[in-house]
Amino acid sequence: MESKDTMFELLTSLEQIVFKDLSQTVILTQKSNPFTEFEQLRKGSGLKTIDFAREMGVSVATVKEWESKRVKPSMTELKLMRLIQAAPTLSA
Repeated sequence: MESKDTMFELLTSLEQIVFKDLSQTVILTQKSNPFTEFEQLRKGSGLKTIDFAREMGVSVATVKEWESKRVKPSMTELKLMRLIQAAPTLSA
């Protein structure tokens, strides 16, 4: 039996709601490097490291690991970053 990541599924549903106006082809064909996407989302947030970590529900050490490219963010974490950037009130 295949194990499902319920958080990933929940964020995918939320992502479909938040980005409903975007073309499906754009969403499906965008395939970027997780580190590049993280850097763009992180810079775009304008938050300090501690605040970004809090918004993401991770430790400051985890954010620093992503920034140093020692550990890449999971697809679920990237989805959450995209959603927070698109709709900041979701994390408030």
